[in-house]
Amino acid sequence: MSPMAARDAEMPADSPAHLLVVDDDERIRLLLARFLRKAGYLVTAARDAAQARRLMAGLAFDLVILDVMMPGEDGFSLCRAIRAGSGMPVLLLTARGETGDRILGLEAGADDYLPKPFEPRELLLRVGAILRRSPTGEPARPPTAAPRLLRLGDITFDMARGMLLREGGEAPRLTQTEAQLLRRLAAVPGATVSRARLIEDVSPSPAQERAIDVQITRLRRKIEPDPRQPRYLQTVRGAGYRLAPD
Repeated sequence: MSPMAARDAEMPADSPAHLLVVDDDERIRLLLARFLRKAGYLVTAARDAAQARRLMAGLAFDLVILDVMMPGEDGFSLCRAIRAGSGMPVLLLTARGETGDRILGLEAGADDYLPKPFEPRELLLRVGAILRRSPTGEPARPPTAAPRLLRLGDITFDMARGMLLREGGEAPRLTQTEAQLLRRLAAVPGATVSRARLIEDVSPSPAQERAIDVQITRLRRKIEPDPRQPRYLQTVRGAGYRLAPD
């Protein structure tokens, strides 16, 4: 492959693909997410299969990068479940690189299998190749997928890009954590999501687990006409939070 072709294979399309990274090793999970975001992809991370299942129930992904050896449900089992319910591509990423394990992964329905340790450039090449092989070029979406755009007064939240838009003006920029938190609430508009569930689905580290309420306050400053009397990002006393778009 020529250097030019390799570069093109690594870069996502104009509308960036949304990747789900599932790995119980926090260090690897955060490094992968940071690396893939720098490459131009949208990335959501999950610490285990249970959290990944909850995220996939509310959000649409173009590709799952899945570790095999995890506590609880392993990657092979989750891969089979994904394949049974959708055509969403799966890349298995694991320290188990023996031939027998690769066969098990492919039999489970994985599109590719990359053993650890790996070169980041190779990961990008394989991700790009899998996305190009997708039958329709579009992500597999559940029948009840949440809307891609939500109106919050004069601001629109683009779930795919994780950003705020404002007609005729500049909208506030979201941090990665704020975007992920807003995506989680936007996946079930009008429904209450408990604080415990938000912590489990959004916070990648204990420091951020203690800061969910701070993130909610910051989000309100960016989307509410009056953050002291929130209209869109509402507190449900004793239950959690809900997003009530127009």
